[in-house]
Amino acid sequence: MRIGVLAASSRANPDSIPRVTAYAAAALPEVELVFHPQCTETDGHFAGSDMRRAEAFLQYANDPAFDAIWFLRGGYGANRILDMVMPHLARAARAKTYLGYSDVGFLLSALYARRIGHAVHGPMASDIGRHDGEATVARSLGWLARRDPAGLEPGLDGQPSVAFNLSILGSLIGTPWLPDLTDHVVIVEEVSEAMYNIDRLLFKVAHATQLKGIAGLRLGAVTAVQANTPAWGETLDYMMVRWSRDMGVPYLGRAEIGHTQGNRVVPFGIA
Repeated sequence: MRIGVLAASSRANPDSIPRVTAYAAAALPEVELVFHPQCTETDGHFAGSDMRRAEAFLQYANDPAFDAIWFLRGGYGANRILDMVMPHLARAARAKTYLGYSDVGFLLSALYARRIGHAVHGPMASDIGRHDGEATVARSLGWLARRDPAGLEPGLDGQPSVAFNLSILGSLIGTPWLPDLTDHVVIVEEVSEAMYNIDRLLFKVAHATQLKGIAGLRLGAVTAVQANTPAWGETLDYMMVRWSRDMGVPYLGRAEIGHTQGNRVVPFGIA
């Protein structure tokens, strides 16, 4: 199996490339990871210019020699290439699995909305740098190579699901890149935000006409929460219950996704 690895958003630490390559060679010898040269390029904040990142994505997505696209890392920038790549995906792109999370949610959402390939939320190649990062990336590699269910989020119950960083989902609302999520369980997670902004994002989710008809909400990890002065005074679960009630859907509890070592795999749709 050949997996193409590229960076659609922020520039990455190149040290992760030899580490994840060595791990994959030892743990899954049937897998060949092919890193696009763009992975180590920089253009200010980004892993190469918008045009360069778009070209890399289209090159690998439209190449039938690759079975899957695995994203190196997130950050910010995938939204800037949507208009450049989505109209130009060819037949080969429709057979691939695309796996990442965080900012990559822009691409996963657009692909799922157009029924192109198999969009999957899960750990990215750079997560090898986390404590016990081998176990983290093993979930994604196991799903990509073998459809190993061991890495799946344990609360998936056969109902269609999607997983998003909450800020990414909020940015997608009102755009043509958000798919019809009727009857889907929507799982959200967040990192590096203050509680008031998490609450504001949930307000947008609860009142978005594009999300009417979802089956329920779940909450993943919320990490590196920024200080709120004065103290916020509400728990995350209370916030989820309150906004779910306003939305008219059930709050279905916690999920094992997020910007953590324990991030797990959520295929868009039914696993």
